[in-house]
Amino acid sequence: MNRIKEVLKEQGRTQTWLAEKIEKSYVVVTNYCNNNSQPSIEVLRKIAEVLDIDVRELLVSTK
Repeated sequence: MNRIKEVLKEQGRTQTWLAEKIEKSYVVVTNYCNNNSQPSIEVLRKIAEVLDIDVRELLVSTK
C-alpha cells in the first residue's frame, strides 16, 4: 500500500483534504496515492509537513 494513503487513513484524513492543503488537484493526489505518479521531492516535503510527519516516513524501502 502507498504510504501517503496509509498515513491519510491513520489520521482520518481524505485525499481531498490533502489536495487542498498542498494546492494540487484531487486527481493529482489520487495518482500519488495509487502509485500512478510520484510527487517531486518538494511536493513530498510539503505532504510530510501538512501531515506533521518526517518525510522519511513517506519513503518505502524497495529491499
